[in-house]
Amino acid sequence: MKTSQNGLIQREFFGLTSKKIPIYQFTLKSESGMICKIINYGATIRELWVPDKNGELVDVVLGFDSLEEYEKQNSKYYFGSVIGRYANRISGGKISVDGNIYQLPLNETGINTLHGGFEGFHTKVFDAFFDEPCSNGATLVLKYTSIDGEEGFPGNLDVTVTYRLNDFQLSIEYQAITDKPTIVNLTQHSYFNLSAQDTILDHYLMINADSYTPADEGLIPTGEIRPVEGSLFDFRKPRMIGKAVQEILKTGLVGYDSNFVLKGKTGDLRFAAELIEKKTGRSLKVYTTQPGLQLYTGNYLSGVRGKKGRIYNKFAGVCLETQNFPDAPNHKNFPSALLLPGELYNHKTVYKFSFIEESPVCGD
Repeated sequence: MKTSQNGLIQREFFGLTSKKIPIYQFTLKSESGMICKIINYGATIRELWVPDKNGELVDVVLGFDSLEEYEKQNSKYYFGSVIGRYANRISGGKISVDGNIYQLPLNETGINTLHGGFEGFHTKVFDAFFDEPCSNGATLVLKYTSIDGEEGFPGNLDVTVTYRLNDFQLSIEYQAITDKPTIVNLTQHSYFNLSAQDTILDHYLMINADSYTPADEGLIPTGEIRPVEGSLFDFRKPRMIGKAVQEILKTGLVGYDSNFVLKGKTGDLRFAAELIEKKTGRSLKVYTTQPGLQLYTGNYLSGVRGKKGRIYNKFAGVCLETQNFPDAPNHKNFPSALLLPGELYNHKTVYKFSFIEESPVCGD
């Protein structure tokens, strides 16, 4: 165990992978009472314990109890894992980098590349390091080298993910360097449920976005950037997720799985979204330096046995994935995902928890 002024870290054995590689769980604690448990398999957040307005701690993320379950099932759900090399979808699995065409695995219905391929970063074992004790909170550094050609991506990519738990916030910083031109888009795929109940349909959600990127039936962006005003994608004021989902279901969609164009300057840490559960009083504000946020309402969860035998069904959790835009390498008008040798890929996301006393103003 190592301690810092504002937190501590404990390490324990979590299990052996199918290849007999030992995996460890790291428990980060802050003085505020928050607890975050992370395994170095997939750099995965397994548990995130947050007090409510009365001080009662509850685990607010979905996940599994055992390493075997993560190995066998998480390529379908991605519970709590870091996603790479490219989060979200790439149309037809084809990218052009430095004049060369690369074919990536078609792991989504045999048509598109999703979340880095069959063996994306959610399946990788990261090297773990304790940061030296400091006043910035309990800090865990996870590193992984993705070799040239892994899942079809060019270049050797050295990746560092830094988790820091301090007071009532969890920050995640992503860095990467390459020895060959490549594309990179990393994110965190936690499913949040601030009440730890069956669904998130009674949660309220606000997204700081005036526009979104419409997608086709395969959830590949058309390339258009469309205003949210007057649409079912307008979350500029808090909306109850259940009511929003009811409306989106009428259009033939199965829920939200959509990218929003965040307001503000990419590279600046700015407010992206807020999730509120008024019975417990928990509020989660998301801040990021990224240009986009993918809203996913857990549309395809069905009978999944999660932690402590809990069954996750549709809408059991909501993902707020800070990211570059889906399929950005194939749309010149989207932010570039290109990383060149000598450059540093660097972005940050912060999850900040607080408590509310009154119901939010509903935008419905």
